[in-house]
Amino acid sequence: MADIRLTLDGSPLVAPEGTKAGGALKEAGVKAIAVRDNRGDLHDLSWTVEDGAVLSSIPMASDEGREVLRHSAAHVMAQAVTALFPDAKFAIGPPVQDGFYYDFDVERPFTPEDVERIEAKMREIVAANQRFHRRVVSREEAEALFRDQPYKLEIIERAAAGTVEGEETVDAAGPEITVYDNDGGFVDLCRGPHLPNTKAIPAFRLMRTAAAYWRGDEKNKQLQRIYGTAWESKDALAEHLNRLEEAEKRDHRRLGADLDLFSFPEEIGSGLAVFHPKGGIIRRVMEDYSRKRHEEAGYDFVSTPHISKGTLFETSGHLPWYAESMFPPMDVEGTKYYLKPMNCPFHILIYRSRGRSYRELPLRLFEFGAVYRYEKSGVVHGLTRVRGLTMDDAHIFCAKEQMAGELKNLLGFVLDLLRDYGLTDFYLELSTRDDSPKFVGEPAEWEEATEALREAAVESGLELVPDPGGAAFYGPKISVQARDAIGRTWQMSTIQVDFQMPQRFGMEYQSSANTRDRPVMIHRALFGSVERFFGVLTEHYAGAFPPWLSPVQALGIPIAERHEVYLDGVVAKLRAAGLRAEVDASDERMQNKIRRAQEQKVPFMLVAGDRDVEAGAVSFRYRNGDERRGVPVDEAVAEIAAVVEQRLVDPAALRPAE
Repeated sequence: MADIRLTLDGSPLVAPEGTKAGGALKEAGVKAIAVRDNRGDLHDLSWTVEDGAVLSSIPMASDEGREVLRHSAAHVMAQAVTALFPDAKFAIGPPVQDGFYYDFDVERPFTPEDVERIEAKMREIVAANQRFHRRVVSREEAEALFRDQPYKLEIIERAAAGTVEGEETVDAAGPEITVYDNDGGFVDLCRGPHLPNTKAIPAFRLMRTAAAYWRGDEKNKQLQRIYGTAWESKDALAEHLNRLEEAEKRDHRRLGADLDLFSFPEEIGSGLAVFHPKGGIIRRVMEDYSRKRHEEAGYDFVSTPHISKGTLFETSGHLPWYAESMFPPMDVEGTKYYLKPMNCPFHILIYRSRGRSYRELPLRLFEFGAVYRYEKSGVVHGLTRVRGLTMDDAHIFCAKEQMAGELKNLLGFVLDLLRDYGLTDFYLELSTRDDSPKFVGEPAEWEEATEALREAAVESGLELVPDPGGAAFYGPKISVQARDAIGRTWQMSTIQVDFQMPQRFGMEYQSSANTRDRPVMIHRALFGSVERFFGVLTEHYAGAFPPWLSPVQALGIPIAERHEVYLDGVVAKLRAAGLRAEVDASDERMQNKIRRAQEQKVPFMLVAGDRDVEAGAVSFRYRNGDERRGVPVDEAVAEIAAVVEQRLVDPAALRPAE
């Protein structure tokens, strides 16, 4: 038998012809659960290695390895469900962030007891050490295998037509149809790869059930979805469950109600928030600080209406591409008007309202502009996915030779401002075009814009992650990804370079050579949306906002009713210093007032009794429970003012060092 030569993780290897990927890994002493070849394709350990292959190993404790693990766990879940519910029709079961799910068509919704039975059955299948087998089949064979599974038949049909997309690609992708079966007799339409056997699944847990429309379309049948999670070890699973528990405590929807910040009245409609007085304070302070920083950075403030004729969005290109995400049009005097889904075309019209000179560039326009997007009901989620949102939109119009410098300055401005709000752990994502027909413009323009963004990202020193195909239809973008206090990643600011809209709208400026040149347009949303940023900060701080953002920065708590007048005077001094303060004059006992203030996450509680009144002092009680007694009133006011002015976010900074 002849030998083959291959490269594994950069090292040469000689192996007998017919060697499987698992054998090559074993020969090299590498522990992994899949391999990727030089074409970028993932393969099971049972894949026969080709001569000259250049392979990279995929360990389970990696993003790609966890996807293989979770896809395998989803397969086992479908096997368990069909064993317990023989009439169930199964749809798709992809890996998703931190877990997996599978959709089923069953007679009744799954109950918690059903989920317990399914998880127990999965453990039996895992313990049985059933091997996964991959087979390539013809369309006729596939249709025969799944003759009683209508959702699989639909995927097979669309795969033949080349219209499979999204999460359905876990079942079918590319020219061949593959299925996986195992020793338990269960067969699934699946492109793989999978683990070698069920016992290779180290740790999993079923989490919850939900309703989901087939293919995400409300016109289709509603299916039952079971979510699960799987990890490379029991310790990793336990850490994940602890993170989920902490995330539940930080859920901004619960905190929004507990702290009386915002709500979503049914009378208004799904995804449309109202901010209560305390939430309104936080929002105003957030916006005011952002306005101040933008003024210092040379932005001009503009304001635009909420609706427009549809022809504006036809010119911009948004209507053809984003009609499904826009609210239906209103007919006004025979003309179709739309609620605006974005601000950029309006800012273009402001630029184009008169002739422009190179001396005005870069022109930076900024607006807190309300926009409206028709998000499907299944994806609306608190403040982080709404239908009515306020974009902190900036559009920078500059000469092409100014583009590189403007991008570098802009990215620095964005990161500095996010840090001021307490987010400090970032990486960047560079979204580029692929071969999709949705992208407009010449490849050379895209290459120039992409390279300018890449240079700005590299100069920042942050990690840069590629996102092929994730660009807007008109240009590439950088997304700032921020990790919060418990390590979750949120997409924050986006910076997009656009050569297309200036062309569509015929934008020009008079150059220094007296020619008519076309500006470059840079789109930038710093918060993303005020609503979403509010939700992210609420969860990042678990509702305990830093003092400069807290709706009530200091609360006076009298030991007895006779001390209220004294604390009214203290609060007057605090307010004179520009601080938000009030006195709790309720009939509750002092300890109850303190407890309520802690539940409301007030940074500073100022307690006063007879001794404090006599001494002209207060007793500090900090949000973390620490106390400091007999602090002169003027010193207390100065301390709180200093913490607020410095925008300190570290809870330890809420009191001076001993």
